[in-house]
This record gives sequence, C-alpha cells and structure tokens, in this order.
Amino acid sequence: MSGSLALMLAVMWIVQATPRASAASSRTVAARLTPLPAPTNLIPFAGSASPGDGHWRPVGRRVQGMAAVYTTSLHLPGSASVSAGIAWMDTRLLRARLYSGSLSPGGANWKFTAPVANSAATTLVAAFNGGFLMKDSEGGYYSEGRLVAPLRRGAASLVIYANGVATIGEWGRDVSMSANVVAVRQNLRLLVDNGRLVSGLQPSDIKTWGVALNNVINTPRSGLGITKSGALVYVEGPMNIVDLAHLLVRAGAVKAMVLDMNPLWPIFATYRPSTMNGVASPANGQVLTRTMIQTPTRFFDPAYTRDFITMSAR
Repeated sequence: MSGSLALMLAVMWIVQATPRASAASSRTVAARLTPLPAPTNLIPFAGSASPGDGHWRPVGRRVQGMAAVYTTSLHLPGSASVSAGIAWMDTRLLRARLYSGSLSPGGANWKFTAPVANSAATTLVAAFNGGFLMKDSEGGYYSEGRLVAPLRRGAASLVIYANGVATIGEWGRDVSMSANVVAVRQNLRLLVDNGRLVSGLQPSDIKTWGVALNNVINTPRSGLGITKSGALVYVEGPMNIVDLAHLLVRAGAVKAMVLDMNPLWPIFATYRPSTMNGVASPANGQVLTRTMIQTPTRFFDPAYTRDFITMSAR
C-alpha cells in the first residue's frame, strides 16, 4: 500500500470514529439559560444594622451550575434584636408551580398537591407557603383548569404562566386571564404598589391585613413581591404589617402581596441534594429563618392540606 493511500485511509478512519455533536447536544448548548443579574446587597435600616445584614448568599440547588436563590436577613426598622429573612428567586432559572390542598383552596383530586412527588423533587429548588384560607383571602383561586373561587378585580394576585414565569399584580389592571395563565392565587389587595407602601397601613393593625392570633401585633408574617427585573422576593418574620411592607420595598419589590401569617403557617425552604439531579428531601432542606416553626418536611407531608408554591430548575 502506498504511503499516500495509507494516509488517506487513516484520515477517513479518524473522521468516521470521531463522535459528531448531536442535534440534542446542540440544542442543550443553545438552551443555556441566562440568569437575572445577581441581587446587590441591601442597605440596613438606620439604627438597626448588625454584621452581615443585607448581604446575600446563594443557597439551594444550582441550575446549570448557577445560583438561582439568594437569601439574607435584615433587622426590623428601629430594632436591634428582631430580624426577618428575605429570599430572592431568579425567575429566568426557576419555574413556578401552584400546589393545591383539600383545605386551601379546597376540593379533591388535585394533580399537584402535597406531598411533592419524586419526579418533581429531582428539580425542586425552593418552596414556600401560599395565602389565607379562601374565606379570609377576599379573592379567588384558579389552577389546573379549575376555578375554585371567582377571581376578584382589584385583588392582589400571584399569576403563573404556562412557561413557569410568575408575577404579581392587581387583577384587572396589571394582570388578567389569558390562554397562557395556568394558575392565579389571590390574597387581599396589594401591600406594595409602584415600589411604595399602599395608603392606610397602621402598625397596630391586627385585622385588616389578616387576623393576628391572640391579637399579637408582631406575629410571624410573610409576603411575596416582584422586582423591576422580574425576580420574586419573599419576606418572613415576626413583625407588624408596616414592617412587612417596608422590608418588601427594601428587598426591591415594586409590587407585593401578603401571604399567610401567624406562627404555624409561614415557611420558606430551599433544597440542595448532593448531586445536580438528586432528589430534594427534608434531609437536604434548609429553612430561611431559625424562628420558623415549620421545617422543610412540610411540603413532603401527605397530611398537609394547604396551598403552596414550588420553584424548580428549568
């Protein structure tokens, strides 16, 4: 065999033996997610700063190697001893889903209900509580094609679209029903609008913005907001309604709503299995604040009968 022929055959063998990039791998590269800009550290309230206040740290499962959830804490305005937890969630990296319960909103045969299934747990990054019982929410509920309670114009609304993007707004003004809406959870009216506290808030309120257990003003409260960039921010801690609104604004919320309150109900947990596609479980979960009574087990408890929201890797 001539040298030139041998060389040609060798080249042909190398070309044939070298794996070609598949269409699937090309799509994987093309589908590389672009995260939102990471949150900048928050400025503590005057006279309330402690070391580390407002400094974000990444937590939970990474999405394509990127942090999708950051958490921090801030001491309440005018308090050097009481702090609240704050979580920031990247809606470009995370897909939201509303889970329903037999007590809240009510009904049976929900596809997405506690406990979180193993198939969903392989992408679960974070989960947090929903709103009040429907009789107290002054709003409606829609999920899985079922309208449990009529959606009320003017109500503060968490809206989730078919692509998993979630936002918050006033129903009928900022958000409304469309073919792309897969879930709507309403609760009272907006607490923050256009980046400002709504009018009429009173620090001593124990009824208008939810009935405080045993008339305790600084009871555990939770709220959810949307930032200008489209990130979701969750706030929880023992505080009055004005403090909750101030914290949501400080976290960057341009619109925000009240979620559940009183000791037994607020819960925010992140999950970080040891492997990228590992199963989220209570064992690898972490709560937002140590003062939360509930634990990362809550969303895996078959007896849990209330609604909640999950944030999963896209």
